[in-house]
Amino acid sequence: WVAQQTGCRAVLLNPAMHPARDLAGHVGPQTGYHDGVPFVFEAAWLGQLRRYEITAITRPVRYLLVAARGDELLDWREMVAAFPGARHRVLDGSDHGLSDFAEYLEEVLAFATAS
Repeated sequence: WVAQQTGCRAVLLNPAMHPARDLAGHVGPQTGYHDGVPFVFEAAWLGQLRRYEITAITRPVRYLLVAARGDELLDWREMVAAFPGARHRVLDGSDHGLSDFAEYLEEVLAFATAS
C-alpha cells in the first residue's frame, strides 16, 4: 500500500494478500502467539485491513516478492498472481516466517537499495 501511494520500492516477504478474508474467522478472544497474552481481535479491524488491500499494482519494477511454497498460513500462488510483472523469488520449501531468510538477505538488500 505504501509503495503504491508513494512510488517507493517494496520488498514483500510472504505478504498476506487478503488479510481481512483470512482473519475473519479469528474475531473475538485470542492469545498472543509469542507472549501468550490474551487480547480481543475486533471485527472493526477487518474493515481497516480491507482499506489497505491493493487490487492491482502499478510499475511492477518497484516490487520484489519473496514467497515461500512451504508457507503454512498463506498461499504463495495468490502472492505471485497479485504481482504480475514484478520480480519474484519463489522459494521451494521454507515457511511462513522465512526461517532461511539469511540466504536471501543480500538479494533483498540489493533490490531495496538500487536506484
